[in-house]
Amino acid sequence: MQYISTRGEAPPLGFMDVTLAGLARDGGLYVPETWPGLDAATIAGFAGRPYAEVFAEVVMPFVGDQLAATDLARMAREAYDSFRHPAVVPLVQVAPSTFVLELFHGPTLAFKDLAMQVLSRLMDHALMARGERSTIVVATSGDTGGAAVEAFRGSAQADLFVLFPQGRISDVQRRMMTTAAADNVHALAIEGTFDDCQAIVKGLFNDHPFRDGVRLSGVNSINFARLVAQVVYYFAAAAALGAPHRKVAFTVPTGNFGDVFSGYVAARMGLPVDKLLVATNVNDILARTLATGTYQVRDVVPTSSPSMDIQVSSNFERLLFEACERDPKPVRAAMASLARSQSFSVTARSLGAMRALFSADRAAEEEVAATIRTVRREAGYLVDPHTAVALAVAEKEPRDPSVPMVVLSTAHPAKFPDAVEAACGIRPALPDWLADLGGRTEHSTVLPADQSAVARYIQSHSRAASAGAGAAA
Repeated sequence: MQYISTRGEAPPLGFMDVTLAGLARDGGLYVPETWPGLDAATIAGFAGRPYAEVFAEVVMPFVGDQLAATDLARMAREAYDSFRHPAVVPLVQVAPSTFVLELFHGPTLAFKDLAMQVLSRLMDHALMARGERSTIVVATSGDTGGAAVEAFRGSAQADLFVLFPQGRISDVQRRMMTTAAADNVHALAIEGTFDDCQAIVKGLFNDHPFRDGVRLSGVNSINFARLVAQVVYYFAAAAALGAPHRKVAFTVPTGNFGDVFSGYVAARMGLPVDKLLVATNVNDILARTLATGTYQVRDVVPTSSPSMDIQVSSNFERLLFEACERDPKPVRAAMASLARSQSFSVTARSLGAMRALFSADRAAEEEVAATIRTVRREAGYLVDPHTAVALAVAEKEPRDPSVPMVVLSTAHPAKFPDAVEAACGIRPALPDWLADLGGRTEHSTVLPADQSAVARYIQSHSRAASAGAGAAA
């Protein structure tokens, strides 16, 4: 299995090289040359099986001969043994034909743990085999950073630099990044938005002398290994509800488009997905694009669902590549237009291809709060604001009641206690094993939204950069 760039100007790479590289050298995102498939009997057989076993079977076709099947299976077992629910991703019914898929039973109470816990093991394995170190730089709107810190803290092979927008994430999200007592972890509070953080990270990847000098790697959802790991819970949930003998629809709260693109990958592999409903808050660039065909960046508006306060959805480039029938030329043109004028247009043909599987809508702040109250009152179930966005959007969508709708719950409500309490009067508590989080000592560095300032900090703290300087000397 080889991987190609969405912009068509980077050499094909194998799975482990793509995992370590993150972003392609031409600025594009990696996708497999061909999509592997799973037959109906294999999908049906996922029902009731341990999650780690389903993971190994879904992901192995993407790995190819780059890793032994026994090693991948071991990494999956180790990763998911730490989760606090035996099903790893349990389904909870909250209304007729509506199910919540709980993706928050990992160590940082967010769906990012499901991919990050495996990704850290994959990267450590590859780096140790090569005798190399890596510098991981990640931008986060809240949950990715905490999951990365938990997964990579203490790594002998990698240093982790997490960029988060100062004052724009919840206290729990921030503390999960700033309280790690590990020398290889650096929490950088950027004076700007998540889009500023993401732009800095992309700029660092596109600065090839810097990238090579610090052996830069990324664990945002630009990294294809992240997306592949997330594909697994689509298969697990659908099989539990009767797939492949019945179709299943999914509603996904998303800002960066990575989580819902994993659902697209599942569909390409043969999962009978009826619909992928993209749920956004008022930062609704994805809903606007699918409605009008115009991708137009606007200012980011802070909301109660901060992980979705995004206006530049990186993974949309992967869908654009597929909708353009894998022709990189229109993708390059669109990305150049985005850099130049903060917008681009999707052709009618490509937009039609997207709408064949995707639809989208947004939920305003008052709708989110009302949904938290309603679900608590009618189902006795407490949801975080991101899950509430998805439930609110799912309610608006006309649908066949015979098709189960799975709403992805991407975070535990205790990660956003202020917003939940303001909506319904109940303040969700952290699990006992995280009860002391508020008392832990925080360590972070405030930096301006400036690529040069971040680059200087990384160069002075990266062990890979030091090793490179020593070798050059």
